[in-house]
Amino acid sequence: MTELSTPPLPRDPSGLRLRISYSDDLGDTPQADTLERWDIAILHEETEVGTMTFYKVHLDRGRNAFRAMEEESEELYETAQALLDPETGNFTEDAGGQLEYAGSALLVMDRVTGDVPWRGYGLGAILATEAIHRLMAGCRAVACSPGITDLSDGRLKSRAEWDRVNTKIARGWERVGFRLYQGTVYLLSPASLELEAQRQALRGQFAKLGASWRLSQARCTRP
Repeated sequence: MTELSTPPLPRDPSGLRLRISYSDDLGDTPQADTLERWDIAILHEETEVGTMTFYKVHLDRGRNAFRAMEEESEELYETAQALLDPETGNFTEDAGGQLEYAGSALLVMDRVTGDVPWRGYGLGAILATEAIHRLMAGCRAVACSPGITDLSDGRLKSRAEWDRVNTKIARGWERVGFRLYQGTVYLLSPASLELEAQRQALRGQFAKLGASWRLSQARCTRP
C-alpha cells in the first residue's frame, strides 16, 4: 500500500500554543456540576489551526455520571458504558482495580482536530499530552476513543485506508501511554510514570520538528 505523502509544515511549529477555556453559565443544575466541557484552541500566532475538546466528569457530585454522559453525547455514552457502573455512576470494579487513586474524576479526551497542513507529524499527540497535564488534576483516569472525526480532506477512499489511518491514530495515543481497555475505549492513569516519560519524549520530538523546519527554511533562502 502506498503511503500518503505529507507536505512540509506550513509554519514553524515552535510558534504553536494552546488557549484553554471553560465556560460556566453558573446554572444551578446537577448536570452542570457533573460535566465540565473544556474547549482548547490550537493557535499559531493568532490563527486557529486546530481544536481539542475535553470533558472532566465529576463522579462525586451532581447527578449520576453515567446518566449525564449518556445524555450529553453518543461518544461519552460509549465511554461511560466501558468504565462506569450505571447504577452508581462510579468506576466499575474492574476499571477501578486498574487505576491508582489519584483523584475521583474522569477526564475524557473527546476530540482532537488539526487543519490539514498540520497533520501527519504527531502534533496531535504532542499537544494533547500538554493539555492532559493541565486538566488532569483531581482525575483518577483519562479516557479516549481514537478514531477519525474529520473527513473534510477527502483522502479516505476505501475501508482499508480508513482502517490504516485509524490504526495510526491509535498508535499515536499508545505512545502517550493510553492502553486499550474495552471496545474502542483507551485508558490512561494520571499517576503513570510512563505518562511523564512520554511527555518528555514528545517534547523532544516537538523541539526537533521546530529545528528541522528552521533548517529547511535556511536551505531554501541560501543563494
